[in-house]
Amino acid sequence: MGGSLYTRGLHALDRGTFAYLSPPGTWGWSNCGLVVSADRALLVDTQFTVALTRELLDAIEAQCPGVVIETVVTTHANGDHCWGNQLLSDAEVIGSAALAHGLADEVQPEQLAALSGQGSPDTPLGDYMRRHFGIFDFTGVRVTAPTRTFTGRLEVPVGDRVVELIEVGPAHTDGDVIVHVPDAGVLYAGDILFIDGHPIMWTGPIDNWIAACDLILATGADCIVPGHGPVTDPAGVHTFRAYLEWVAQRAEQAYAAGLSYWEAGSPSTIPPAYAGWGNPERLVITMAAAYRALGDGAHDLTEVLAHAADAEPRKVSR
Repeated sequence: MGGSLYTRGLHALDRGTFAYLSPPGTWGWSNCGLVVSADRALLVDTQFTVALTRELLDAIEAQCPGVVIETVVTTHANGDHCWGNQLLSDAEVIGSAALAHGLADEVQPEQLAALSGQGSPDTPLGDYMRRHFGIFDFTGVRVTAPTRTFTGRLEVPVGDRVVELIEVGPAHTDGDVIVHVPDAGVLYAGDILFIDGHPIMWTGPIDNWIAACDLILATGADCIVPGHGPVTDPAGVHTFRAYLEWVAQRAEQAYAAGLSYWEAGSPSTIPPAYAGWGNPERLVITMAAAYRALGDGAHDLTEVLAHAADAEPRKVSR
């Protein structure tokens, strides 16, 4: 695909697989996947809000009328990938055990609404949160835990085909899962893969994330749906993997030199190959996690986000 497929809505891929894409792929605008066999389906992730998830389900009904979603796979616990789960109460919701364990520790809808709504603090961080999250309406969201959990690998039948769930976290988060459809050569990467945008590493370690990229490549899938950004192929995974290797090297060198994580993550340090990617300030968040793995200790999330907000280039309005 090479990044050519990126318009909003449900797109057919191959052999009953679909990608639901949400440009521009920045904060909160995540992709989903659908695997269909006869009149049965498996849905990979839901959307950030109830209204956005209804749009997703309406698109599925319009393009795949009569299909019953029996299974929902939640790739990780970030709200933009699971806060619509409540609308699929008749489906089995599957996630990793680590995801389920950490769900209560995630930022909750009411907390995010307070941080990004009209009453949010009149600070640089408050301004950042309003600009990136103020568009979303979290009214009525009920965080819905998986009804089935697993560790390692799990095969899930969808009609007469089999879908492979592979736990690859901790990496982006504690409980990351990728979804492989072998008979279609399609893989849904969740937030293990960002295309044309800087990722966020909440947990790490980064070596696990690099290993997850290697695993994606080893599946042989030639059509890969990232958690954010356009549909890609193995070349896109190689590019993203190279970025992670640069981050790992940058973190080690900057930490050894005594730089703070926000200095290490300054957008001014980003090589030209990645300088055009969106949200470069998120490198600060990733560096905070990388530094923690190097022995810097835990960092207060509000502090980390404030440093990221300070690092955001202001010349682009998003």
